[in-house]
Amino acid sequence: MHFILPFIVFCCVSLLHGEEHPKFRTDSDGPVNANKKAVKGKDHGPDWYQLVEGQFPPEGSAHAISGELIWVDHLERRFRLRVDRNDSQDRGDWDLPLDSVMLPYGSIYYQGSPAALQDIPLGTHLHGLYYLKNPDDKTPLPDTPNNRRSPEREFRRCFRLEDDFTISTRQKHLWKIESVDRSAKKLTATPQHEGSVNGKPQTFDLLMSTRIFQGTGIGNLDSLAPGQTVLFNLTWVTLYGPGRITELWIDEESRALAIAQQIERHRNHVRERGLPGWVNEVEDESQMVTITFFAGVDAGLFSELAMVDGQSVGWPLSKEADNPSAPKGTIAVARESLMTYDPVNDRKGGNIVEIKSIPIELGSSGVQIRVKCDMMLEGFRPRRIVRFYPATWKVIALPREEQFFGRE
Repeated sequence: MHFILPFIVFCCVSLLHGEEHPKFRTDSDGPVNANKKAVKGKDHGPDWYQLVEGQFPPEGSAHAISGELIWVDHLERRFRLRVDRNDSQDRGDWDLPLDSVMLPYGSIYYQGSPAALQDIPLGTHLHGLYYLKNPDDKTPLPDTPNNRRSPEREFRRCFRLEDDFTISTRQKHLWKIESVDRSAKKLTATPQHEGSVNGKPQTFDLLMSTRIFQGTGIGNLDSLAPGQTVLFNLTWVTLYGPGRITELWIDEESRALAIAQQIERHRNHVRERGLPGWVNEVEDESQMVTITFFAGVDAGLFSELAMVDGQSVGWPLSKEADNPSAPKGTIAVARESLMTYDPVNDRKGGNIVEIKSIPIELGSSGVQIRVKCDMMLEGFRPRRIVRFYPATWKVIALPREEQFFGRE
């Protein structure tokens, strides 16, 4: 099947130490069903990496899957993709759904910036990096015609999810328009990488509903012309060719505006829900909690950890802190989905005694703090998920559906 976008398909590149090969299977070993007819008992090489609780995964250990977003439960960070067709699939395996959940440290990106699942419209073509499901996960697979199952069905934990705009921006890819046929609703464009041709021309479908962004305004199909260097999001990828264009950004100004708007949406989302991370260490006697924050968060938000001006905004403690001039914050216990219980009332904290950089791993922001708490909660335990609110952030009651309190 030759119409799969060549530069958009992920490659999970293994991290090699000298000549040593990874001790787990990678995408370079072939598709997930490559050994389905292998003879039992033969040595077929290493298995896919299985995640370890409380540890970030190693480089190059994920499996790449792309498809169209067809269902979302944003509260539990669950979603479903209709997996793209590819040459490794039998025809009966085309267009089957993959049910997935975001890992607590899994990152979501939309329009070049960090995002939440609710930011992404249904029908958006996405690229993901996945790990095998938890062996104890008994969640039933989605119903399908004739009970067919995707070859990717065991990969149900997502580490990274991003749209075409984001992956193209990250990899410095653009499309140069070769021709526009408005009567046939077709756009032919050549992929480029940093200004150089990076593949053969491909022809995409246009719709009357395709949204065209130009500068700080809105264009239309008449705004498209040969020679323009554009970026776009797709839907129906691999169904009837390379895909239908749902959104198209004509110039750098329009792309920069999309990125800026999405990053502000993300910042607002995190400030109202807290910085996600997990507990590394607890010192009961000194009531000290060490937290490592997850990746997928705008780095500028971490600079607000050290802020002290106006810290009374989010400071619920009744007793005086050990050091009134130190930066402060509170910790709320969270679930694997990052949902908290009742963050307005269920937070404890105190002085941030240390903010430090640690080696960056997959899923880790590389930012770690130690907080001296006025009171320890049951959920302050190693490997547990938490949300942290710097004292300068105003903590408000979230919509009821986003609070797990009362559902235990």
